[in-house]
Amino acid sequence: MMTTTIRNALMIAAMAVTLGACASKGQPTAQYDFGPLPAATSTASEAASASIGAVIVADVSGPASLDTERMHYRLLYSDARQSRPYAYNQWVSTPAQLLTQRMKARLSQAGVKVLSTTDAAASATVLRMEVEDFAQNFDSATSSKGVVRLRASVFRNHRLVEQKAFSSSVSAPSADAAGGASALADASDAVAAELITWLAALPPSK
Repeated sequence: MMTTTIRNALMIAAMAVTLGACASKGQPTAQYDFGPLPAATSTASEAASASIGAVIVADVSGPASLDTERMHYRLLYSDARQSRPYAYNQWVSTPAQLLTQRMKARLSQAGVKVLSTTDAAASATVLRMEVEDFAQNFDSATSSKGVVRLRASVFRNHRLVEQKAFSSSVSAPSADAAGGASALADASDAVAAELITWLAALPPSK
């Protein structure tokens, strides 16, 4: 006959299994991207981009910490050295992939002929970008900013032509993952606009 102790142990185990099953369902995960492209702001920038010509855009590279779909944030007022993940929010792809797609789209929107690395030609301009920071930083419990920093390098005939660092910081409309996604998208667009202006000012390919 089953003793009271064994019966209680089995009941506790059954409850644990039941609670585990409920917890595994959890809250549904929200997924974010950069949203639709904003409207082109100036025909002058499109005209300037005509001097850029065709550009081979390599995939954006970055630190291993950004090679994940997890969305992270930092509490600058608490411990700026610790990157914390949101529990139920993530990107649809890694930040590097999102930035690659966005930069190509913005260049194309500005009238630049965007090529892939498989279209490489010896005389073509190659744009390489390395993201150094991509984060939602909280200055307080209710205020955060989306920060994007990257380094862009232009090569022609396998030689470095020019290199420049770009940075943008945009206030988030809300102190949560949705606000961070919005701010990071706007910061990425701001960097893309500066990048296009810089490319247009470079000496033309010979």
